[in-house]
Amino acid sequence: MANDKLSLYNDALNMMGERTLANLDEPREPKRVLDVVWPGAVKYCLEQGQWKFAIRTLKMVFSPDVNPAFGYRHAFERPTDCVRTTKMCTDECLNVPLLHYGEEAGWWFADLEEIYTSYVSDHIDFGGDYANWPQTFSRYVATYLASESALRITQSEKMVLKLEKDLKTAKKNALSKDALQGPTQFLPQGTWVGSRHGDRRGDRGSRSRLIG
Repeated sequence: MANDKLSLYNDALNMMGERTLANLDEPREPKRVLDVVWPGAVKYCLEQGQWKFAIRTLKMVFSPDVNPAFGYRHAFERPTDCVRTTKMCTDECLNVPLLHYGEEAGWWFADLEEIYTSYVSDHIDFGGDYANWPQTFSRYVATYLASESALRITQSEKMVLKLEKDLKTAKKNALSKDALQGPTQFLPQGTWVGSRHGDRRGDRGSRSRLIG
């Protein structure tokens, strides 16, 4: 089933036992309530995990027009579509983490002139692309819409409590399914082990301990 705003609204209404919408132009109170909740719903749900379908990776070059008064030498403007940072690295393959950096007022600060970042994005081509959502995430968003709208639409506190429980289940299910996607990753190798192996190029990970 394709994901779009109408289908998400109707999934939420079904959870509340309400009549669904034929289109997004229907002048009904449930639709108006959902419209109030909608603007922050997707971003809120994207913030709750490191969703692989929403990950975007960029090479960042420092802004020459910004000169920090002290601390780190260079400033990097945080992308406007960045919902949650997942990695900050010194190499384009994202194998070597950037351990020393700061963040303040929409800017990242570091001593390097270039950094590589991976983050959860709400851009229309990433997390904002409904067609790219797994069904478990769509269910999570619809359940969030329902839980936030239920009291005004149904006037039932019992329904609100039920949907709050359903929301926790939907989030857990979406996160667990998302964790199974993508390649196997490894826990970082300790600096002591790295020095024993003479690795001076950065941490490449321990091959005996898997994560993800």
